[in-house]
Amino acid sequence: MDESPERPSLDALLQQAVLAPSSHNTQPWLFRLNEAEQVIELLADWRRALPVNDPDNRELHISCGCALFNLRVAAAEAGVALDWTLLPEAQAPDLMARVHIGSGVNETELAPLGDALLHRRTWRNRFKPEPLSAELQNALCEAARAEHGHVQLLLDPKLRQQVVELVKQGDSLLWQDETWREELARWMHPGRAGDGLTVPRLVAPLVRGVVRHFDMGKSMASQDRLLAEESPLLALLSSDGDTPRYWLQTGQALQHLLLVAQQQGVQASYLNQPIQQAQLRPQLEQHIGAHGHAQILLRLGYPDDRLPASPRRPLHDVLID
Repeated sequence: MDESPERPSLDALLQQAVLAPSSHNTQPWLFRLNEAEQVIELLADWRRALPVNDPDNRELHISCGCALFNLRVAAAEAGVALDWTLLPEAQAPDLMARVHIGSGVNETELAPLGDALLHRRTWRNRFKPEPLSAELQNALCEAARAEHGHVQLLLDPKLRQQVVELVKQGDSLLWQDETWREELARWMHPGRAGDGLTVPRLVAPLVRGVVRHFDMGKSMASQDRLLAEESPLLALLSSDGDTPRYWLQTGQALQHLLLVAQQQGVQASYLNQPIQQAQLRPQLEQHIGAHGHAQILLRLGYPDDRLPASPRRPLHDVLID
């Protein structure tokens, strides 16, 4: 009798893939399924691009890479092998990856991350003062390295302060840009919208109006300075190159790191302002001595509460023929 586990449906795998993080919670991915051949194609949803915040679609590719890694974890947890290829067709730049379910490698080492995938959150508040152990710090570096990413831990107080100053400058530059504020406001929705940055329904129009019309760079810089200075750990994730393939790899490295952190109760949020500003990114890389190209600046620590999951679009909205 064949006692091999029943192969999961492609829909079941995608339900976990779409739990990946994304800039402004835009969820910039689409999926095309071939049930007969057990193939999933991951495509960019350019309608959800952020042309002001992310003019090169760098973060969009990183978000899609996170979704791909979630798909790998879901398959591993289900006990099925898969074979995946990044950017499989040069003439189709929207095709991020092609995944064959049931062939290739069973990545059993990723299966324990399945529970963390469901509980990962972006924690934007202050962390507990509890430090991360050296063992966990090493595990985070190894997780990124497994996906061709490089993590540098910002442990020196002087270096941390230099980075905090760049974050503050980034806040100032972003909030001075009216088009950036307009783009941010468009992605601030009540939770029922299924995407975007959740704000209470009754005050959503007011919040969007404030964001659109007021430069809050000074107050945001002050808030981010406090969050950064009090964070138990700051870390920079870098890549060897700065093209779509490397951005997709970065997304997988990021999600691997985040899920390993979540296994130990550690969550993260982002201080990407110096990376999003072209004039600040080289300064950040120089200060840190980055191994390649700076892609993601993280703050990590232990949250003091459990957050609800961010809204997600229904699966039928991200499926195409």
